[in-house]
Amino acid sequence: MKILSIDLENCFGIGKLKHDFDFNKSNSYVIYAPNGTMKTSFAKTLGLIAKNDKKNQPKDQVHNKKSKFEILSDGDAISKDVILVVNAEDNSFDATHKITSFIASKELKEQYDFIYLELNNAKSELLKKLKAISQSSDCEGEYVGTFNTDENNNFFEVLANHVYELKDDAVKISFKYNTVFDSKNTVKNFLIKNEELLDDYIDNYNQILSNSKLFKLTSGNSFGTYQANEVFKSIEDNSYFEAGHKFILEDGTEINDSSQLKKLLEEEVERIVKDEKLKESFGKVDKAIGANGDLRAFKKVIEKDNSLLVHLKDYNGFKKTVWTSYMSEIKGEAEVLTTLYNQQKENLKGIIAQANQELSLWSDIIKKFNTRFYVPFEISIGNQHDVILKQETPNLEFVFKDKGEEPLKQSKENLLKVLSKGEQRAYFILQFLFEIESRRASDEITLLIFDDVADSFDYKNKYAIIEYIRDLHLSDNFKSIILTHNFDFYRTLGSRLTLYKYSYMATRDKHRNIQLQEGLYMNDLFKDYLKKYDQPKVFISLIAFVRNLIEYTDSSKTDDYQKLTSCLHQKKDTDSITINEVFVIFKNRIKKLEEKEINFDGSEKIVEYIFSIADAIENEEDINEILLENKIVLSVACRLKMEQFLINELLEDDIPMIGANQTRALSTAYTTKYPDSVNLEIIDKVNLMTPENIHINAFMYEPLIDMSVHHLIDLYKDIKRITLI
Repeated sequence: MKILSIDLENCFGIGKLKHDFDFNKSNSYVIYAPNGTMKTSFAKTLGLIAKNDKKNQPKDQVHNKKSKFEILSDGDAISKDVILVVNAEDNSFDATHKITSFIASKELKEQYDFIYLELNNAKSELLKKLKAISQSSDCEGEYVGTFNTDENNNFFEVLANHVYELKDDAVKISFKYNTVFDSKNTVKNFLIKNEELLDDYIDNYNQILSNSKLFKLTSGNSFGTYQANEVFKSIEDNSYFEAGHKFILEDGTEINDSSQLKKLLEEEVERIVKDEKLKESFGKVDKAIGANGDLRAFKKVIEKDNSLLVHLKDYNGFKKTVWTSYMSEIKGEAEVLTTLYNQQKENLKGIIAQANQELSLWSDIIKKFNTRFYVPFEISIGNQHDVILKQETPNLEFVFKDKGEEPLKQSKENLLKVLSKGEQRAYFILQFLFEIESRRASDEITLLIFDDVADSFDYKNKYAIIEYIRDLHLSDNFKSIILTHNFDFYRTLGSRLTLYKYSYMATRDKHRNIQLQEGLYMNDLFKDYLKKYDQPKVFISLIAFVRNLIEYTDSSKTDDYQKLTSCLHQKKDTDSITINEVFVIFKNRIKKLEEKEINFDGSEKIVEYIFSIADAIENEEDINEILLENKIVLSVACRLKMEQFLINELLEDDIPMIGANQTRALSTAYTTKYPDSVNLEIIDKVNLMTPENIHINAFMYEPLIDMSVHHLIDLYKDIKRITLI
C-alpha cells in the first residue's frame, strides 16, 4: 500500500472528506481532531467497511443524505481484511484465538498433527460406537468429565487410566444415559431435594435383603439382585455343579444345579417387587416426580427397575459404573486405542517440550505488556501446549497483584470489575496486540486506524502505547492513521513518529466539510510567537504571556504587571494605554526583543487596536480555524467589550470592589440588578469561553485549540450587538 485515497461524503458527522495519504513518505500519519470534528465518524466508517456488512453501512444519521465511502489502495478498492480499527472502548473485541497463528512452529505442528491424525481417527470410530450404546448427546465430554482429574484432562489420558476397569461380561445398562444423567442436572437436583424419600426406599430395600435367603446386607456392602445375577451368569451352563461343587446358603439350604439357583433368584426378586412397604416407599418417590415434564423419561426408567434408586444414592459413583458398562461393550477397541496412544505418548511429550521452548514471540508480547503497561495484573496462558499444537482457543490466566496482598488468580470477568477505566482500556489494548502480532507474523499489509487509544491512560501507559505504535511505525507491513483529541498525545507522537511533517490538524466548516491541514504548535509555541512579535495578532497574544512571566519572575504588584492587566480588563487607565507602552514592557522583560521595533503605529491606543484586529478577524473569508492568535485576540476583545458594557450598565455604587476575576464579579453584579435581562445568556458565554483563552499560561493551550473560532466570532458579534443597543 503506497497511496491511500479517502473520499467520504455524509458518513455520520462527516459532510465531506477527501484526502490522499502517501505512505511512500511515512508509514504513519497523526491527526489531531478536536471533539466533534471527525475522529469518531472516521473510525466508525472505516470499521464498518472492514466488517463489510451490507445491512450496516456508513450513513448520515441526521439528514439521511446519500453517503459515499470510497477507500482506494493504490487506485483499487481496499480489501476489508486489510483494515483494522483499534478502539480501546470496544470491549467486545476478542483476538485470543489469533494467538495460535504466531506461536506455533510449523514443523512441530506437522509432527503433532501427523500423530494425532491416526489417534483422532481411531478415537472417532470408538466414539461412534460409544454414542450408539450410551445414546449420550455429548459422549466425549460426559465421559471425560466423569473421570477427569487435574492431571488427566483429555480423552486419551482418561481412557488409558480407565481401560483396566473394563470387563468382558459387564451387566448392560438398559436406559439411555441422558435420561438419568442429564446436562441440566435435573435428576440429580431431584434426588438431593427428595433425599429423605430416597433414604426411606433404600432402608426398606436393605431390610428385605437382610431377611432374604439369597440376598444379604452386611456393613457397608450388599449382595443383591445385581451381584446374584453376576454369579448366575457365570454358572448358568451347569458346569460348576457338574464338577461336584455346590452352594450352601446361610440357613443350610443346598443348591446343587443352576436351575435350582435360577428358581430361587426369581422367587427372591419377586418377593422384593411385591413387598408392600417397598412399593409404598417407591410410590412416594413416584408421586414427588409427579407431572414434571423434565423428569418424564427418568420416571419411566425407575418404574421399570426400582432398584436403580439404590445405586443413585451415590450419583457420581453410579455414573462411573454406567460408563464402565458402556465402554466394556467395546473393550477391545478401547484397548487398541489405548495401546496406540501409549506408543505415541513419549513422542508427543518430546514435541510438546520442544514447542514450549519455541514461545519466544508470545513471551515477548506478554513481557512487553507486563513490563510496559502499568496495570495491577500479569497474564499467561493456562493451556499452553494445546494452544501451540492443537490451535485451541487460549485460556488466558490473570494474576491480580495488590500492594501488601498475596497475588491471586482472577477470572477475566472479575478482573475487569476491579480495574480502573484506564486499566480496563489497557486490557482491551492487549486484545488488539494479539490481532496485530498475528498479522505481523503472516506478513500481511495492514491499515491500522487508532481511535484515541490513549484516552483515560495515565502517563506511564500513554507512553507505553506510544512506544508500541512506534514499533509498528518502523515496520513496512503496517500503515497507520492515528486519530486523537488529546493534544499532548498528538505532539508526542509527532516528535517520536512523524517528525511533525506528517501530522495534521482537522478542521470542519459549517457544512461539515473536513480539511486536514499541516499540524501546528508541535514545538514551543512561545519561541515561535517571539519571532513573530510584530504581527498584530501575535503582538496582542503576547500580552497575557508576558504578564504571566512578570508574575512568575517578579511580582503581580509591579507597574508593568498592572499595566498589562489593564490591557486585558477594563480599568481606569485602559483607554489611555498605547501600543508603544505595551511594547516597552515587552522589551524590558524579554531580552530577545530589546533591540527590536514594531512596524505599526505605536501611538494607537491598545484597546482600540485590539478591537480593530478582532473586527478584521471577524470579516476574514477563509479564516484559519486552527490559529491560536485568532482565538486569543477574539477572547481578549470579547472580555474587554463585555466589561465595558457591564460597567456602563451599572451605577457606580453597584460596581463591587474588584480583585481577581473581574469579569465574573461584574457579571454577578449585573445579574443581581437585572435578573430578567435578555443579555444574561451572552454574559454567561463570555465567562464560560474566554478565561482559559486569555490566560494561556505558556503551556496549557489545548482548550484553546479545541475551541471553534466560529463560536468566538459569533460571541464577539453578539457582544457588539448589545453594546450598540
